[in-house]
Amino acid sequence: MKQHLKDYARNVVETKAREEAGKIMIHMKDRFATVFNYDSDSMPRVWTGNEDIKSITKDARTASLKLLSTMAAIHLDEKPDNIENVLVSSLVDGTVTVSSSQNRKLGPSTDPLASSSWEEVSSKDTLITPVQCKSMWRQFKAETEYSVTQAISAQEAHKRSNNWLPPPWAIMAMIVLGFNEFMMLLKNPLYLMVLFVAFLLSKALWVQMDITGQFQHGAITVMNLLRKLAEEAQGDQTPEAQRRPVSLSSQSYRNETPRPNPVTSSFPESSVSSNISSSDTGMEYSSPPLRQRRTANVEEVESS
Repeated sequence: MKQHLKDYARNVVETKAREEAGKIMIHMKDRFATVFNYDSDSMPRVWTGNEDIKSITKDARTASLKLLSTMAAIHLDEKPDNIENVLVSSLVDGTVTVSSSQNRKLGPSTDPLASSSWEEVSSKDTLITPVQCKSMWRQFKAETEYSVTQAISAQEAHKRSNNWLPPPWAIMAMIVLGFNEFMMLLKNPLYLMVLFVAFLLSKALWVQMDITGQFQHGAITVMNLLRKLAEEAQGDQTPEAQRRPVSLSSQSYRNETPRPNPVTSSFPESSVSSNISSSDTGMEYSSPPLRQRRTANVEEVESS
């Protein structure tokens, strides 16, 4: 019963191992992506320019290669083998380190991955042959090269975005070639004021016309800038044109308003009779009706 149980367990492990060996390329790319895109604390890497992409790539490929060496054969008997050392030395380091017996058998110039079997591993326990490992590794490197290229591009773009200064040789050339202009500015401070005013005007024009947003939509030309200035000028004149009819209408209303009678307006306010009565609560003012006041004014004019 123990032997049957042992054989059944071994059969289950071998079946599962052969099944996963057929998906070794997927597992290798997953392991590469995990090591390459995440640091030791499982935090996503940000390619800021301080990372050693070459070293990170080597570590990620080495981890994937160790996974390949683990899946290359079944290791239930716990017998020592040299699969990992051969793969690492041949595919990563580029130097082949094999045992002395294999070196005498195959010769010094023979590729250890050109064989169809592993040393000290039986054929029934072999899942991936050395030739298949070499072919898979070549395909693996081709499919993961895009991630490395993207990381290098992101690192260079980050360096360019954070480096606003020109190269040192350009700074030195500007200092040497612009010495006379610098001395002229020191001798004539008025030029500094002119440059400052020009800077303020250009800055205001830049913000007013939203040139940054225009560049995001594509190339921008002088004609586009002039056209936008003309449109903004027309937009500023439109409110004045809208206010002009209002002022004209108010003026016409004033012209249509009847003017006061010169006869009645020529008399001072003292000539208008009024009755003022005082009381304890305050002052009260009462004036005669408008018709009586006009009649009194006419009589005074006739008498005079």
